[in-house]
Amino acid sequence: MMNVRKLVLGTTAYTICTFSLAVGWHVFLFSERYESFGYFEGEPDLLLGLLAIVLQGILLSALFPMLRAEGTSLRRGIRFALVTGAFFWTSHVLAFVAKQTVPGVWSFIWMETAYLLLQFGLFGLIIGVIHRGGAGRPQFPSRSSAARAS
Repeated sequence: MMNVRKLVLGTTAYTICTFSLAVGWHVFLFSERYESFGYFEGEPDLLLGLLAIVLQGILLSALFPMLRAEGTSLRRGIRFALVTGAFFWTSHVLAFVAKQTVPGVWSFIWMETAYLLLQFGLFGLIIGVIHRGGAGRPQFPSRSSAARAS
């Protein structure tokens, strides 16, 4: 049975993390670079982009608990993010450069690879923390358990 609380937490975390990172990275930090790649044609539709991200968050957050893997929830989260991030990379980065001529193609590939590593690395950690606790509540390490680990 699906844990609705964890689904909502995962979707919310993915949406906030991804949308803010995407806008900051593509629109503010590197907008001129992405325009030179031909990444934007006209003004980006931020509302449609937000909708896509929310749907991705729902799907990824629903999929994570269905996959049974060994290890701590943080390790599982990172492994999950690496696999799903790699899938996104092939459909987002490689498909983009395959469909059109991209000036500075290797710069685009490296920039988007760095962006997706950051995006999915953060999400992997967050989804791991969300699924760490029982009864639908994320649990953070206590000071005593952190002290024992060091």
